[in-house]
Amino acid sequence: MKNQAKKKATIYDLSILSGCSASTVSAVLNGTWRKRRIKESTAELIQNLAEQHQYTANLQARGLRSSRSGLVGLLLPVHDNRYFSSMAQTFEAEVRRHGKCPIVVSACRDPQEELATVETLISYSIDELFIAGATDPDSVHALCEAAGIRHINIDLPGTKAPSVISDNYEGARMLTDAIIRSFGADNPLAPDELYLFGGRNDHASRERIKGFRDTKTAMLGSDPEECIQPTGYSPNMTQTAFERFYEREGKLPRGLFINSSINFEGLLRFMAQHPHETFADIVVGCYDYDPFGSFLPFPVIMIRQDIESMLAKAFSIMEEHRPAISVHLIQPDLVHPRTALKGPLDAIKDIDG
Repeated sequence: MKNQAKKKATIYDLSILSGCSASTVSAVLNGTWRKRRIKESTAELIQNLAEQHQYTANLQARGLRSSRSGLVGLLLPVHDNRYFSSMAQTFEAEVRRHGKCPIVVSACRDPQEELATVETLISYSIDELFIAGATDPDSVHALCEAAGIRHINIDLPGTKAPSVISDNYEGARMLTDAIIRSFGADNPLAPDELYLFGGRNDHASRERIKGFRDTKTAMLGSDPEECIQPTGYSPNMTQTAFERFYEREGKLPRGLFINSSINFEGLLRFMAQHPHETFADIVVGCYDYDPFGSFLPFPVIMIRQDIESMLAKAFSIMEEHRPAISVHLIQPDLVHPRTALKGPLDAIKDIDG
């Protein structure tokens, strides 16, 4: 059997092996370590590790910061998602409007893949990087900082670079309020009839859960702990969570707060395996917008994150000489059932055959 090719080491790998920061490793590898007063023993350690682990990434990038390439990168978690695909479409149009060329890549929410991908983008001499939904934005920052790449966080915040994100707390508050009010005074929800499914331990999910819990407690009097069902961002895990709930309770909760469109897909997969009567009287709130959700047989209230305003703010910040390291919140919109909004795809020009 043929031996599998050994995976090429990254700056992040060498950082872990040496115990040094990614920026220190980068300085040693690009020959600027003396200017930064890094010890010679540290430089020798990193150089030996780089040779031992066959580090070759970024060799093309040496000296490339002296000129502008006109390439602007967007790092996404995934492509197959209405929110991130709309972000990519809007981003590409904005970059072209600035007379530059967009590069859009995804890393599948894998922190190692994020860093390897950014190293590759650096080797192509990108001028700027927009970092959307990264699992470890501060490590990505270290690579960009060492290479002199201007960068900004979108969707999820970091602590080392400016960030532009949705106001997830306010969006969750609006969505929870709308779900509860949709039942009316003659058929009110009980606290144990409204559940949140989806999300994980990241900034967006924490803020959404907080907004959900605060609003639910204020309007219904309490929020039982079991009403929070984190499943990660996975349709399969979300479907499994609904199957287990249904097997245990024999029905779905009357009110559902779904943490993202990815989790919403898991709910729909569950529903495809059960008769219509199982979900005939439920109200669903989804923290993401997809026009197809507007025409399901049950009410779907959605939160549309304002991608256009987020990117406009991000591009504005990138034009500043020394932008402050702060988090900028963008207000999302509440979309009522049976509402299909226009989006970036509407800007595509049809060509007659």
